[in-house]
Formats: sequence, structure tokens, C-alpha cells
Amino acid sequence: MALLEIHNLDVHYGAIQALRGVSVSVEQGKIVTMLGANGAGKSTTLRAVSGLIRPTRGEVRFDGKPIHNLPPHRIVEMGISHVPEGRGIFPGFTVEENLQAGAYVRKMSHGEFERERGRVTKLFPVLKERLAQPAGTLSGGEQQMLAIARALLSKPRLLLLDEPSLGLAPLIVQVIFRIIREINQTGTTILLVEQNIHMALNAAHEGYVLEAGSVVMKDEATKLAANDDVRKAYLGVG
Repeated sequence: MALLEIHNLDVHYGAIQALRGVSVSVEQGKIVTMLGANGAGKSTTLRAVSGLIRPTRGEVRFDGKPIHNLPPHRIVEMGISHVPEGRGIFPGFTVEENLQAGAYVRKMSHGEFERERGRVTKLFPVLKERLAQPAGTLSGGEQQMLAIARALLSKPRLLLLDEPSLGLAPLIVQVIFRIIREINQTGTTILLVEQNIHMALNAAHEGYVLEAGSVVMKDEATKLAANDDVRKAYLGVG
């Protein structure tokens, strides 16, 4: 069953059309990745899902309910968390304060928050050692871990990840993608935008290829990885 359904989505930035009739379906429990060059419309699609921009045509449905006209905080309350490109942490806040911000919509008691914080810091043990540290002083990889952990504290059913490996060393990228798979295995559905096509297709169940704001290809991730056009365009093979 599709948890997220995007139908014929158009998005404009002023006179510029960023999305043209985009349709994407994300089944419950899956990792779905969106591939494409810079400017293809991948991040815009995520922003339309999380309510940061309004589509000019089409609809977004979450668990069968239309959400494309809802404000972002209502979408978070329904069970969607968005980790944006660039991480979006609060650099002047401590790690602990960033995590508290992620938990805000759940209105937890102090004890409940401590339990939930313990749950996410099991995935990211380094954060447990840095709770009192200003987030802006963390390494790039640690900031990405914090951004994901903060999103998980709202207990999302759907996690939107925009370029989680951007600017990170290869070893840290391996760690981030291992954790992404672990998050999915606990039942969280993931819609992933990622320039590291090899890592994205290895992690995902299905994928969509976007070009110039339109979906030009959809298939199982393993089939996309073996597709000659995808290999030539995005994997540098052939």
C-alpha cells in the first residue's frame, strides 16, 4: 500500500517551472530514491511533500489524506519529517537543544524525552558524548547524524532525506547509509534524494529518475543500477 502518493505535481518559482507533472508513489516500509542532476527537481519534490512550498497543480497524499495545502507543522504532526540539504541544524544550540526541538511536536514529558533520546542515540552513539556541545562545532558527519536524529525524535512514519552524504568523507558516508538502512528496518519509510547514485541504489528498493522537472524513468533499484542509460549518465560506466 502506498504511504505517500504524489500525483501530477507542478511547482513554480515565480515564472520558472521546477516540476512538470511529477508522480511518485512510496510504499509503506520501503526506501525510494530520486535520482537526477542538479536542478532536476528532486529537492523541490521533497519541499512540496513537507509543505515548504505549495504546488501550482496536482496533489500530495499521505496515508490517503491530501496534505499539499497544509502548513509544515501540521505535516510533521501527521508523521513526516524532512532532513533538508545542508542539514538545517541550529548551530548555536547544543546537541541536546537541537534534539529537544525535534521532539517538540510530540509534547513529551522529561522522562519520555530521555527515553526517546536514548533510542536515537543508540543509532548515533557519538551524539550521546556531545549533548552539551554547540552543534555548530560538530564535524560535518556529526552534524548530519544530529539532523537525522532530530528528525527521528518526532517519530515519523515517513522520513525525507535530502543529500545526506553531501560533503562527507567516504567512510562517514558508509556509516550514514548503514544507519539509513537500520532506520528503515525498524519500520520507517524513507524517500531519499542523493547525488551518490551508487550508494542510493544499493540502499533503496525502488527509484525514480528526474530530468528537467519530470520523471523520465521508474524501476526497482537493482534494475536501475543495471540500466545502461543510468550507468552511463550517473555511474560513469560504459
